[in-house]
Amino acid sequence: MSEVQKLTTASVLSLFSYNGLYVVAYGWLFGMSLWISFFGGVIAYRTLPRAQFGALQHKTFPVYFVLSIALGSTLLGLWTLDHPVVLTHYASPLVADVFQAYTLISVILSQASNYFVVGPLTSKTMFERMRMEKDEGKTYNESGVSDKMKALNRRFGMLHGVSSLANLGAVIALGFHGLWIGNAGIGNAGLKL
Repeated sequence: MSEVQKLTTASVLSLFSYNGLYVVAYGWLFGMSLWISFFGGVIAYRTLPRAQFGALQHKTFPVYFVLSIALGSTLLGLWTLDHPVVLTHYASPLVADVFQAYTLISVILSQASNYFVVGPLTSKTMFERMRMEKDEGKTYNESGVSDKMKALNRRFGMLHGVSSLANLGAVIALGFHGLWIGNAGIGNAGLKL
């Protein structure tokens, strides 16, 4: 039978460690990514009128992408500090710790491309389409819309698809990293922060 552990000031303060920080940052990033990608957006889409849904996404996604970049960068920094083999073998992706660093880099790059390039282009196209709907007096998906509206629809669909794939790639990478740290552990050199 294991010994009962009592909480002390020292035991509570010891929670603020490398492993504790890493797990909290990872849990925040993965949980947020799952919620935004598979639950929050779907609920909003089913609940809100299309214009309000678009406005909500326009405000929500930049915050999500910035937090993803910041948390992903934090994880990468902590991982690299605790796994020095990442710096000495960075060109060897088959080294497990290096591959995990590449996994985190893919999350950062996916969300950075969404924040800096794809997201703004998607929002711009969405708002152009909304203006054109007012000008034409038709919604984007009605028959008889102009060729310009059809072109905007194709552009929006393509941009939205690219954004969704980049985000899905980040979610899959985070899931893989979570499986890795769940099985292999977080710390390597026992770094204490």
